[in-house]
Amino acid sequence: MDISVVVPLYNEVESLPELTSWISQVMLDNHFSYEIILVDDGSNDGSWEMIHKLSEGNSHIKGIRFRRNYGKSAALNTGFAKAEGNVVITMDADLQDSPDEIPELYRRITVEKYDLVSGWKAKRHDPLTKTIPTKLFNSVTRRMSGIHNLHDFNCGLKAYRKAVVKNIEVYGEMHRYIPVLAKWAGFTKISEQVVEHRPRKYGKTKFGMSRFVNGFLDLLSIFFVGKFGKRPMHFFGTMGVLSFLVGFFSIVWIIAEKLYLIHENEVNHTHIQYRDATEQPLFYIALIAIVIGFQLFLTGFVSELVSRNGSDRNRYQVDETI
Repeated sequence: MDISVVVPLYNEVESLPELTSWISQVMLDNHFSYEIILVDDGSNDGSWEMIHKLSEGNSHIKGIRFRRNYGKSAALNTGFAKAEGNVVITMDADLQDSPDEIPELYRRITVEKYDLVSGWKAKRHDPLTKTIPTKLFNSVTRRMSGIHNLHDFNCGLKAYRKAVVKNIEVYGEMHRYIPVLAKWAGFTKISEQVVEHRPRKYGKTKFGMSRFVNGFLDLLSIFFVGKFGKRPMHFFGTMGVLSFLVGFFSIVWIIAEKLYLIHENEVNHTHIQYRDATEQPLFYIALIAIVIGFQLFLTGFVSELVSRNGSDRNRYQVDETI
């Protein structure tokens, strides 16, 4: 099969007939073998009934229904598991992504041999309350991930080589960082394509401001797990040792300073005033730093034990075997 189109949706009953008809026409015009996987994320507006109706008239349409709303990441992950096409295309169900982009996305994966091509909505039809935070998150993600050639990580319109979607796990709010997940999995040939962003034709957006907070936390999770998932001691141990050393040398400084002042008073018969070590705020800061250092080191040790005994401790991304 040439292409699998995975469409996560939640309460988009009005747009489904037009979307699936449009996708099918593009596939027929370009002689692609294809499937359309509609993942209903717990809709309550009749979307699942519409999917049933559409699949009866088009054998290329397949449906998956969740019992409740789990989120876009869960829908994509489930769709990826079912996809059989050599190239997997994802798009939103609200008709803001144009299926006319599919042939070029397919060409760039199959001919230019990219692992992932992400859409870039250079001209958006969204309010400032959505575009400004999006630009901020894209900027932060570029810096943290090292993927500097993407302007829009969260664009729903993306194309993947089949091996990519079969070797990544999307959960939480991590659908917006799939290029980062792909990079950590070893798929580094990532590019972008300017795509059309159409005004929403039916319904209203399903995303609130809370998604930005959740998205930022998930970005930190991706960064940590990707970099230190198989060697947590390198992170916790390093931080623990640094904290311990800061506390230790602070204690040494306090003690050395007191001994020096005592020596000066005895030798020169002076009366330089000095405080006991326990009366200095620096003493308690140093003590806390030492305790935190020990805790971080022990956390790294425990994490290392968990990692070594995990079921995926020796699971690595293998690209090819002979």
